[in-house]
Amino acid sequence: MHQPDHDIRNRLLIARLPAMPQILIKLIELLQTDEAGMPELAALIGQDAGMASKILGVANSSAYHRAGRQVSLEQSLVSLGTDMIKTLVISESVYQTFSSFPHSASTDLRGFWKQSLAAAVVARDVARLMDYPQPEEAYLAGLLHNVGRLALLATAPKEYAANFLAKDDEALCAVEQRTLQITHTEAGAWLVERWRLDSFLADSVLYHHEPVERLSSAHPLIRLVRLAHLLVCHEDEEEAVEEAAVLCGLEPAALAGVLKAAARQVQQSADYLGIDLTGVDDIVAPPAALPAPVDPVQQRLQQEVRDMVLVSEMGQTFARQEGDSAMLDAMTRSARILFDFDSALLLLESPTGQGLVGAGGSEQPQRLAEFSLPLDQGGAVAQAAAERQLTLAQREGGALTLAEEQLFRMLGSEAMVCLPLTASQRCLGVLVGGVAAWQLPACQQRARFLQAFGHQAGGALETALSERGHARRQLAQVADEYREASRRLLHEVNNPLSIIKNYLSVLDNKLARREPVVGELSVLHEEIDRVGQLIQGMAETPAAEGARGAHVGKVVDEVLRLFRSTAFVPASVQLLVRMQDEHHDVEGDPDMLKQILLNLLKNAIEALPEGGRIEVAHKGLVNRERRLYVELAVSDNGPGLPPAVLANLFAPVASSKGGTHRGLGLSIVHSLVHKLGGAIACRSGKGGTSFELLLPARSANPAGGAPRLLDSVQGQS
Repeated sequence: MHQPDHDIRNRLLIARLPAMPQILIKLIELLQTDEAGMPELAALIGQDAGMASKILGVANSSAYHRAGRQVSLEQSLVSLGTDMIKTLVISESVYQTFSSFPHSASTDLRGFWKQSLAAAVVARDVARLMDYPQPEEAYLAGLLHNVGRLALLATAPKEYAANFLAKDDEALCAVEQRTLQITHTEAGAWLVERWRLDSFLADSVLYHHEPVERLSSAHPLIRLVRLAHLLVCHEDEEEAVEEAAVLCGLEPAALAGVLKAAARQVQQSADYLGIDLTGVDDIVAPPAALPAPVDPVQQRLQQEVRDMVLVSEMGQTFARQEGDSAMLDAMTRSARILFDFDSALLLLESPTGQGLVGAGGSEQPQRLAEFSLPLDQGGAVAQAAAERQLTLAQREGGALTLAEEQLFRMLGSEAMVCLPLTASQRCLGVLVGGVAAWQLPACQQRARFLQAFGHQAGGALETALSERGHARRQLAQVADEYREASRRLLHEVNNPLSIIKNYLSVLDNKLARREPVVGELSVLHEEIDRVGQLIQGMAETPAAEGARGAHVGKVVDEVLRLFRSTAFVPASVQLLVRMQDEHHDVEGDPDMLKQILLNLLKNAIEALPEGGRIEVAHKGLVNRERRLYVELAVSDNGPGLPPAVLANLFAPVASSKGGTHRGLGLSIVHSLVHKLGGAIACRSGKGGTSFELLLPARSANPAGGAPRLLDSVQGQS
C-alpha cells in the first residue's frame, strides 16, 4: 500500500523547507531589469554581512590577491569582476540555504553538489553560446535543477534515503512516482514556484527529464537546462546529447570545450564553498530500487503518528495568527489542504448558544457573515454540534433544512463534512467542508484525524475568547499606567527644579558681588518654561510632530551651560566634549534631546563618586537600513554596571541609589529616544559605561570630518 498523493504534498507543505534568501531575490530582480552593475552589486552585498565576508575571503585568496595587505570590500569587488561576483552570490546563497535542509547532515551531499555545480557552469556557458540574455539565470537554473531530490529527502527520509544517491535517470523518476506519487522534478518545481519569480526557472526544473522531441518549441531556458543535465549526468548517451545540442542551435563539437572548462570551474566553486570533492568520483551511483513492502499494520500506525504531528503543527499555526480573522482564515485554509476540501466555511456558536452564525473572514463569502443556522431544527450540522462528532451529508437523497440548502449553494459541492470544533467538552463551532460524494468514504476513514483537527481548532478558539476577557482586564490597568506616568513626570520635573535651585544660589552670589546676571536669568526662564511644558505634556495628547529639528551642537552646548556654572559637576569629575566639524541636525524636538542628555549626564556623574572622566562624543553619521542617523555617545570611566542591572537597564525598576530615586531615568531616556525615532544601546564593563544613541538625521552633510576636541569642563568645587 503506497502513500496517497495528497499525503506527500501535505508533508512538503509542512516540512519547513527554506524560503529563498533575500539577497538572491534582490539579485534576480537586478538581473531581470539589466541593472546589475558594479554599484548595484556593491550596495546589495553590503547589506549582507555573511556574503560580504565570503567575497572578502575569496578576494584575499591566492587566486586573486598576492599583496601582503588585506583588501577592502570595494577593492574585492573590482578585483573579482561582476561575473565572478554574481556567480559567488548565487552559489553561496543556494548552498547555504539548501544545506540546512532537514536530514542533510546525515547524508553525503558532496556528489549532489558536484553535479549541481557542474550543471550550473555548463548551463551558463551554453546560454552564452546561444546568446541567451541572462546567463546568470541559466546558472541558477542549473544549480537548482535537482533540488527536488533534497526536498524529497527532507520530506520523506525513510522512503527516499535509499534512492537519494541513485543514478539520476528515468528509472529514478519511475520509482519516485510509484513510491511517493511525485517525482523530484515535480517537487523541485513546486519548491521554486513558492518563490513567485517571474521566470521560466520552475519550468526548467520540471522538464529537465522530458524527452528532447517534446521540447522543440520550449523556452530557451528549458532547453539549455535539459542539455546541461544530459552533459553532466548522461554524457555517454551521445545521441540524446546531440539531439539536445541541435535543439539549442549548437554543434555537438562545440560542447567539448564547455565540459573541459566546466571541470576546472566546478573544482574552484567547490573550494570557495568549502565542499571537499576528494573521492566523490569513486562513489558509484546505484540504480533506483523500489523499497521493501510495508506491513499494513505498521503503515497504519505510521499514518496515525503523522496525523498527530500534523495536528500539532496546525495547533501551533493557529496560535501564531494575529487577530481573529487571520486565525479563522488559517483554519479554513488548513482544512482545505489537509482534507482535500473543495471549499470550507466556518460557523461559530451564537451569543445565546441556541444556533450557529457565519464567521466572515477575508477568504469567506461575504454573505456568510449574515448567515445563521438554528440548532433546534435538526440536520447534519446541528447533529455535529450537539453530539460533538463528525457527520457527513449529501445534497441528493437527503432531507435538508433550509439553512443546509443555503450552505450547499455557498459550498458549491455535492457533499459536505461537518466537523465540530470542540474544547472543554463544549462545541464552539462547526467547520463545514465541501467535497465530492466519492470522497466521503475516505473522509470517514480519516475521522480520527478530522476530530483531532477539530480539537486543535476549538482550543485555538477558546484561547481567543479568553484573550478577549484579558483585553477587558487590561482596561483596569489604565489607572496604574496613569500613576506611573505621574511618577515619571515628577522624576523629570526634578531635573529643571534642581537646575533652578543651583542657579538661584549662583545668582545670589553674583548679586552680592554686583556682577552681571543676564545669563543666569536666561537659564532660569528656560528651565521654568520647561517645567511648564512637562506638566502641560502630561495633560494633553501629544500633537503630531512637525518638521522640527534639533541642532546637535547647540543642544550639547546648552546642556553644558547648565552644568558649567553650578555644583552639578564635582571638582573630581572631568567632562570632555568631542564634536564633529560639520553641522548636523536630528529630527524631532530639541527639548527631548536636551532631556535625554541631562538624564545620561546625571547618571554618569552619580556613577563617579570618587571622581573620574565623562565624555560626550558626536561620532558622525551612520547608515542603518538605508537611513542616516547621527551617533552620540555619553561615556564614563566608572566601575561599570552589574550584569543584573544591565539586563533590565531600560525597565522602570526600583533604584539602588536610595532616597527618592525610583529607577525611572533610563526608562524615560529609552522612551524619549524611541519617540525621536532613534535607538539606544549600552556597553558596560570594568573600564566604564557608554550609552550610544542613534538619532534620525535631518539632513546629510557632503563629507565627514575628523572629530575635534571643542570643549573641556572641569568640575567646580
